[in-house]
Amino acid sequence: MTANPNPRAASSRLPALRVLIADDHDLLRDTLKLFLEGEGEFETVTVASYSEAEALVQGGEVFDLVLLDYSMPGMNELEGFARMSRLDGARRVAVISGTASPEVAEKVLAAGAAGFVPKTLSAKSLVNAVRFMSMGEQYAPLEFLRTAEEKDGNPLADRLSRREMEVLERLTQGKSNKEIARDLDIREPTVKLHVKTLYRKIGAANRTQAAIFAKEAGLF
Repeated sequence: MTANPNPRAASSRLPALRVLIADDHDLLRDTLKLFLEGEGEFETVTVASYSEAEALVQGGEVFDLVLLDYSMPGMNELEGFARMSRLDGARRVAVISGTASPEVAEKVLAAGAAGFVPKTLSAKSLVNAVRFMSMGEQYAPLEFLRTAEEKDGNPLADRLSRREMEVLERLTQGKSNKEIARDLDIREPTVKLHVKTLYRKIGAANRTQAAIFAKEAGLF
């Protein structure tokens, strides 16, 4: 009989984190389930409505994280979140959305949610967010929230699109067009076009001046 070369491996392995995904979009549910279970540390259950999710938890199921779609049937915005949060089997509750505004995200977080997850996150970021929340932390999408805050309260930011703001931020970091293109996953000629456009909008003659204007305006 061959001895186990690592007798502690089996006993030291942590139990899977149980995640309930409630979303009325089949593709999103199936994709997120696939990504999470591919990590080897999650056990996922999926349903298509709030009522199904609530019935599971009321029936005795226990989940480390319940992920609720903000706009799905039966959710009624934050009412569904509040009801789920009161159930013992939902240890932590978070909201996911592809349409909710940053203002809604702030309300969700202020209500004590484990997090607010935009559906625009990359697959890797989604998995990391779920892992983070399942382990007891609150996930706040800082880029999503910060961009709205800047555009709401800054005259210079009001002139720029969200993408132009992202490019300008990287200009202030001294990054080249090639580096910015890699960061934002766009083509270098597209970066050049954004740079030219934002120069015109803020009245800058070059990269250095654009960065100075942004710093003086308190954008970054």
